Amino acid sequence: MVAGALTASLLGGNAASARPYPEPPRSLATTLSLPSPPGGANVKVLVFHASATEESPTVDAGIAAIEKIGLTGPEAGRFRTVATDDPAVFTNGKQLGKYNAVVFLTGGGDVLDPEQEAGLEAYMEAGGGFLGIHDAARTEPYSDWFTGLIGARPAAGSPTTVQRATVEIGDRQHPATKNLPLEWKRPDKWLNWTKNPSGDVHTVARVREITYKPGASANGWDHPVSWCRDYDGGRSFYTAMGGTADSFAETDFRDHLRGALDWTTRISQADCKATITSNYKAERVTQPNQPGHNDQIGEPHGLVAAPDGRVLYIGRGGADSSKPVVIDWNNPDIGKGLGQIHVYDPKTKKVTLAGELTIFGNKGGGDELVKVEEGLLGIELDPDFEKNGWVYLHYTPHSKIDRDKQTAVRQVSRFTLDPATNKLDLSSEKVLLHWPVQIHSCCHAGGGMAWDSKGNLYIATGDNNSSGFSDGYSGNNPQPNYKGVSFADARRTAGNTNNLNGKILRIHPEDDGTYTLPEGNLFTGREPDEGGGKTRGEIYVMGVRNPARISVDKTTDTLYAGWVGPDAGSPSTTWGPAKYDTFAAITKAGNHGWPYCMGNKQPYRDRNLPDPSKPLGWYDCDHPKNESPNNDGLVNLPPITSNTIWYSPQGGGVDYPRDANGIPSYKVEEQKQLLPWLKGGGQATMNGPVYRYDAASTSADKWPSYWDGKWFVGDFYDGTQPRHAVLTDPKTVGKGGLPTHAESLKKIIPVGADGIRNLMDWKFAPDGSLYVLDYGRGFFTSDSKSALWRVTYKGGGPTPAAEDLARKAAVQ
Repeated sequence: MVAGALTASLLGGNAASARPYPEPPRSLATTLSLPSPPGGANVKVLVFHASATEESPTVDAGIAAIEKIGLTGPEAGRFRTVATDDPAVFTNGKQLGKYNAVVFLTGGGDVLDPEQEAGLEAYMEAGGGFLGIHDAARTEPYSDWFTGLIGARPAAGSPTTVQRATVEIGDRQHPATKNLPLEWKRPDKWLNWTKNPSGDVHTVARVREITYKPGASANGWDHPVSWCRDYDGGRSFYTAMGGTADSFAETDFRDHLRGALDWTTRISQADCKATITSNYKAERVTQPNQPGHNDQIGEPHGLVAAPDGRVLYIGRGGADSSKPVVIDWNNPDIGKGLGQIHVYDPKTKKVTLAGELTIFGNKGGGDELVKVEEGLLGIELDPDFEKNGWVYLHYTPHSKIDRDKQTAVRQVSRFTLDPATNKLDLSSEKVLLHWPVQIHSCCHAGGGMAWDSKGNLYIATGDNNSSGFSDGYSGNNPQPNYKGVSFADARRTAGNTNNLNGKILRIHPEDDGTYTLPEGNLFTGREPDEGGGKTRGEIYVMGVRNPARISVDKTTDTLYAGWVGPDAGSPSTTWGPAKYDTFAAITKAGNHGWPYCMGNKQPYRDRNLPDPSKPLGWYDCDHPKNESPNNDGLVNLPPITSNTIWYSPQGGGVDYPRDANGIPSYKVEEQKQLLPWLKGGGQATMNGPVYRYDAASTSADKWPSYWDGKWFVGDFYDGTQPRHAVLTDPKTVGKGGLPTHAESLKKIIPVGADGIRNLMDWKFAPDGSLYVLDYGRGFFTSDSKSALWRVTYKGGGPTPAAEDLARKAAVQ
């Protein structure tokens, strides 16, 4: 067959009508005799191209492309193509039942009468496949059933001109998208939607609105352009691309259509359920505490899942809000609290209080010279936990504070858990690593820990400084200090090569409770530079502010971290950027900027002495120098690496025009948002895991393979702040490359008063379910909303079922 011949109707070619029909009676849908599923191993595709208006100029090109797709490629994926504009085919069961899939290459308007629409409905109910292309979304405008089949309707005001734009490919497994570029740049006519279908359909690709002019009815950062779903017994795929005849000559667009047809014709399986909100269940698994007791949960601060499914989670140390706290430094009990470790067993659904550590960190609220964020800060399990029961805790023991100097010791210790009783043996403690911190002023203690595949332990430490004395910009004010220790100068901590605060450390714990240093850290500790003795070999990453949550993807050993920024609500042309909360995918040791540069190497301004309110020059992000009087490390620092994600009250990935020296203008009216899917305000990053799908697992609750390799990034707050899964480009990850795709998780991991409003930590369990800690609604305490949640997937496996595949050898 040739394309010209295919455009002729096989059944006579009646003109399509354009009048509003009522929904077809359900009884009509049962009058056809159709095989279930339609079509067979001799795969056939029907291209229907009727239009109530003038036929689209894309029809001939579309039919020719689909025919070419069916006649080329691997033998197992080939099919025959038949084209018609006669809607009577949908009332001829003998004819319709021969087709594995129907393609709507239609124009706008009503092209089916009630009986014909009922025939299409019966075809889908029998297990048929449907592919709609571009203007098919304008077809049957009065039919709610067809709206469901398509998934969305075009909005008035959609741009009508051809524009080049970037398409983000979020699904790297569906046959329609797995071979496409991560960022696919192509020209087309881009439709807007009256209602965003994401969450009701499975979106496989989005168009990036900042790369073209979307018009007044723009959908925003989440602008679906191709999606699929299992619908009414069959399979439906829709792409808004294909609005030009030239589209069908593109190799990548033909590959997109080929994959869509593979699935809709039942040649191959695919998962079109993975991002549909209703397929997930979020369940609170802990109860509110008994009055006056933390029997279920302490002040939530971190969690880890054991290989057998038990979940261990910690409470930082804030007391029940009804109990008084001690804030008087003359009192020996100043800040004394209990860091609590609980164990949740999903088999018994019971919670055990495993142990309590007496910590410094219970001073309640107040300003930064009163409140404190020390306490029990992090938890990890030994890689051989099943054999040895070793639990690593990162905490600030009350017994080691110096009330006179207002300093403390932060340490990482190893304890042993009794698996039979879920009780921690506190006498088994072995202190691996400890270092001094100032506790005169809050905040930014860090605390996260994670293992890589080589048995190296990463430990995140906060810079423990206030930004209140630099107006919320760079923490580079040498004053004030308390008894000689500055609490406003992050160059003393995060920017200091000889200080373990404001860092991500990497050590290799040994069985005897000591540790060794792996190769590849930022320093060896033996650098001869500037006289020697000015580096610490434990440092893997420097220049981080408050890395409370870190994770390592053991498949790649990439480190993922997030840290909270300072407090400036807007940028300053004098001092630099607004507060940036930051996420970074880190593939090698490096300097990530604080307090010299933030985001994609946006510098702060240095301060004069003795008057720090007077600005000096801008920091050089490629050649930073630590010239603080509080620095006892190297003056010449490693060059700064750009970060992956940053956001402020102004938006996500904020950037500015730069002058000849590379200095941003920092003018709000000149900013652009490179990452429009997130925004701050109140903000506190909560880095999450990278999901890895376990095909061997028989768990009924595991998240599907669609999420494999996606990085979960979140924020303590749940408004415009991130709670997303993102994709990064392996070619640019770790080098400051931006994410290529992001999708919201706020409907799957529910937000709001009765949801998980204040996300504190989230980890996947070995069974593939996701555990999430909700901090609660009060600060420095545990309240009725403080809880451990579990999010499971209930959508089932890919479709069609293996026994319904057109060619059984094509089972994936």
